[in-house]
Amino acid sequence: MTQRSPKATAERNRTLALASALVRGAVAAGLGLGALAVLVMVLWISSPYPDSGPGGALRAAAGVWLLAHGAGLVRPDTLSGVPAPVGMVPLLLVLGPVWLAHRAARDAAEPEEGRPRPSRAGAFCAVTAGYLLVVAGAAAYARGGSLRAEPDTLVFPVALVVAGAAAAGVWTAAGRPFGPLPSWSPLALQEAFARTLFRDRAETACRSAAVGVMVLLGGGALLVAVALGRNAAVAQDAFLALAGDWSGWFAVLLLAASLVPNAALWGAAYGLGPGFSLGTGATATPLGLDGAPAVPGFPLLAAVPDQGPGSLLSGAALAVPVAAALAVAWFTVRRAAPADAPRAQVWSPRETVLVTLFAALGCGAGTALLTAVAGGPLGTGALSAFGPVWWLTGPAALAWTAAVGVPAALLLRLWRLRTPGWAWRRDTGVRDVRGVPEVEGAPAAATAAGMGTVAEAEAEVVIGRPRRWWPSWRGRGGASEAESGEAGPGDPVTPAAAGAVPVPGAAPGAATEAASGTASATASGALPGPGAGRSGAGFEPYDFLPTDPWHEKSDPWDEKADPWHEKSFREARWASLKRGSGGLMADFPADPAADRPAAEPDGPGTTP
Repeated sequence: MTQRSPKATAERNRTLALASALVRGAVAAGLGLGALAVLVMVLWISSPYPDSGPGGALRAAAGVWLLAHGAGLVRPDTLSGVPAPVGMVPLLLVLGPVWLAHRAARDAAEPEEGRPRPSRAGAFCAVTAGYLLVVAGAAAYARGGSLRAEPDTLVFPVALVVAGAAAAGVWTAAGRPFGPLPSWSPLALQEAFARTLFRDRAETACRSAAVGVMVLLGGGALLVAVALGRNAAVAQDAFLALAGDWSGWFAVLLLAASLVPNAALWGAAYGLGPGFSLGTGATATPLGLDGAPAVPGFPLLAAVPDQGPGSLLSGAALAVPVAAALAVAWFTVRRAAPADAPRAQVWSPRETVLVTLFAALGCGAGTALLTAVAGGPLGTGALSAFGPVWWLTGPAALAWTAAVGVPAALLLRLWRLRTPGWAWRRDTGVRDVRGVPEVEGAPAAATAAGMGTVAEAEAEVVIGRPRRWWPSWRGRGGASEAESGEAGPGDPVTPAAAGAVPVPGAAPGAATEAASGTASATASGALPGPGAGRSGAGFEPYDFLPTDPWHEKSDPWDEKADPWHEKSFREARWASLKRGSGGLMADFPADPAADRPAAEPDGPGTTP
């Protein structure tokens, strides 16, 4: 229904396109509210003793839908006459509204053939406004029911949740770009985001932080499952005591399923150390349960540990944050030290530590945000505090991930730098030409496969020239990268793999003699070695320098006569410079003037 919302009139102008996006937001909110209302009505119809009519059931459904967005509810009808707050959000119910708002914004911002689309900012504002209109109507309708929404919570966090989901949808429609930042952001931050190196590090930190949070959630869910398995009889008794017929048991089962993510976060907080509150006077930690818990009879609460000091099994819960820290370290080092990259492309230890620390910071922030909504009040008095304390759980996650993840990342980096046989990975970006004999008659740059010395090789790599003496010239009008003489980032650069070195002015037959290892190959400039023959594993053929462009022109620096200034060689040097910069260079063409359309004249003073 969100894909087929009214859009025929949106083809007229962008104003109607914004109206279509507004309708998309309203339809997305209506779908979520309608689905939950249908479920509540089914439970009300199947109940043998309903407390109210269909209007009361629909008002309760509207209240629960607002609770799924983070709104705080109030129960006015209590035995004591004092309104009781309900602030614990079932996190499983949050997925539906968030996904619908995200999908509506994504569909509104995606371009479609034959339909003008609004701008990204317009799509975001229109979808958010349409969704919030339905939120306001549902809050007004639920005021006369058993669960009323607090007005101040409709702005925060309800409006923030809807806006965040819509912004994520627009970002997805744009291809999930990581920059550039808006023009009003600080210039230093814009320059940082423009660098490929910074974006790569930031993406790695975000990915590792998300993995750490997911591991904490999985570990907490495992702890809850183990505790429920040990107290299965208590959980069964609590489940059967809450209802007396199948419709009531089904409702309790649905409520318990919607609170499973909350229980997983409680388990993660328990493993991190701060634990969680069971009322105002009791706290459960791996060291034990302190105080008198105000635990209502609910199946998931059967996983709460017994009163008294903790046991060895309770201490095993500390393995959850350790596993999360190791996961953060592993996913960071996978990008810091790729398995197939040379040592020159591996991040330095300082970069690895910084990215791991930023990932630990993101993991702590994500854990604090999730635990802040995983708990809340269930009433007044002793029931006013339930769940983990976010300002203790977040720093605990940060401390665990940083203390264990940083040393683990450094050790994993050293481990991945090793090669079979416990040797260390070498830097293949520079040739080791020590001990290579100099060829008589060849220029100094042609000696030792075109590099001469290690210092000259480093200089050649820095200025972006080809890593061999000269590219092979083919009569068939082109060559691949391997044939053109430019070594790839992972190519071995040993003298044996370089094959024969061409000598200007030599006959074409000299290359064949050099490859076959005959005596005339030495005279023509070939280097002896196991890789000189065509059957050798490291053989790469070399042709000879063109005599006309370089040696016979009156002006050797003429751009038309000098192949160094041709477009293909310019692009090759530019690509080598970008590889050597480590991602610091921006992504623009080597010759902007050459990439302009032919009809566009160059400005005055433009140099080709």
